Amino acid sequence: MQYDYDYIIIGSGFGGSVSALRLSEKGYKVLVVEKGKWFKAEDFAKTNWNLKKWLWIPALRFFGIMKITIFKHVAILSGNGVGGGSLVYANTLPIPKPSFYNQGSWSKLADWGLELKPFYQIALDMLGASRNPKLFDGDIALKQLGEEINRANQFEHPYVSVFFGKENELVEDPYFNGDGPKRAGCNFCGGCMTGCRHHAKNTLDKNYLHLAQNLGAEIRAEREVYDVKPVDCDGSDGYEVYIKSSTQLFARNSKLIAKAVIFSGGVLGTIKLMLKLKKSSLTHLSEKLGDFIRTNNETLISVSTLDSNKDLSKGVAIGSLLHTDDNSHLEVVRYSEGSGFWKLLHFPLATGSNIFIRLFRMIVQLLKAPWSYFKVYFVNNWGKSTAVLLFMQSIDSTLRFKIGFFGSMRSIVGKGKKPSPFIPESIDLVEKYSKIVGGKATSFSLETLAGLSSTAHILGGAVMGEDSSSAVINKNNEVFGYNNMYVIDGSMISANPGVNPALSITAIAERAMSKIPKKVK
Repeated sequence: MQYDYDYIIIGSGFGGSVSALRLSEKGYKVLVVEKGKWFKAEDFAKTNWNLKKWLWIPALRFFGIMKITIFKHVAILSGNGVGGGSLVYANTLPIPKPSFYNQGSWSKLADWGLELKPFYQIALDMLGASRNPKLFDGDIALKQLGEEINRANQFEHPYVSVFFGKENELVEDPYFNGDGPKRAGCNFCGGCMTGCRHHAKNTLDKNYLHLAQNLGAEIRAEREVYDVKPVDCDGSDGYEVYIKSSTQLFARNSKLIAKAVIFSGGVLGTIKLMLKLKKSSLTHLSEKLGDFIRTNNETLISVSTLDSNKDLSKGVAIGSLLHTDDNSHLEVVRYSEGSGFWKLLHFPLATGSNIFIRLFRMIVQLLKAPWSYFKVYFVNNWGKSTAVLLFMQSIDSTLRFKIGFFGSMRSIVGKGKKPSPFIPESIDLVEKYSKIVGGKATSFSLETLAGLSSTAHILGGAVMGEDSSSAVINKNNEVFGYNNMYVIDGSMISANPGVNPALSITAIAERAMSKIPKKVK
């Protein structure tokens, strides 16, 4: 059979980018299909007020890098574009605690801590990991919080995927012996999550994808895979892959034939597509598809200082973290000065078991400090004065994703409690931090109105296991029921890491690619 490509990779995030490079190195002809746009540094929004460049809302013709998806049980923040989540994530590259390897459906498949150790190091090197060298007002306040709760020794400068050369000075590639693009030293502007305009953030288009292109890999942006059909019953003879435009209304669709397919579209892309195809083209997929969705059990609460001398926007997106107990940690997240869009979606922080209690408590807060909240919303520069406190736990709970009547995904509570935006430990830490910076806490309006949790780390849905009765893929990321088919993205994460999963996705992808032999000419 004549193949257009050896491998077609659906998505260009951490899993897809690793796959593109390593397969290209092994001599395979590779195509990466990416739904989002291909951004140059100067294309990114200067602030998050530029919604057209920042948000992904195709119905409004917004084709930016940030996507907000709302389900019954959780609101999800995710990335779009060539480089996937790396364009919009906060750069942190933590290695999970040992509990990650000993929980979930994958726990008995391998000694994962030992197995992944060399691949974590490869991932750190490839992503240009460095310790954040500078602390600013938001980080210093977190350090003070650590001292107040007797956890001063648990404060750390995290590894981040950022080039710390001389600020704003453009230099030749410092990572790959000149094979990578030019880079500039970070200026600590806080704009990492609207898209780095200064060539400092080590996004995937500057490492894995760039090097893959050098070896001949093709990347087609603004394209979306809508069907994958095995040429024979189990994919041994390859797949027909059907592709349409994701940004043009009347563009022609196309069909390509590949020997193998890798699903790397992130949970929202991969699981939605595979659930759809399970009803038509890929009926042998496991019944566990869509199960074991995890959220890192996290909360996102903003704190706006009323002290005009403080600048909470200065620094990398996440420049510090505090381990608050054995299962939890707190990070200070920032946007650049002038990026105040989020204030339109924030209410004063109010907890409670139902909307009436929360609204009552919110009104009480407004009445107790009207001038303070007026300053937060209408006077102060929101981006400059506000830090987002990201609280994460390794304690496990799961959701299930299913396809609804109209083809959209819906969420169902799986194991454990549904995600909650009101974790007592988080609320207590926020109150302490607010006192340190002299500020007021606010949260997403959906949390107040609907009690809906938010997450930037949606994981699972195509987890690893021993067979198709318990999982979707095996320990080498091969899909049960089909040959030459893989899932390599956040969907494969089979336990709660309790930290940003980007490094773990990269390491597991590196391991999966190490199992594929070189192409025989």
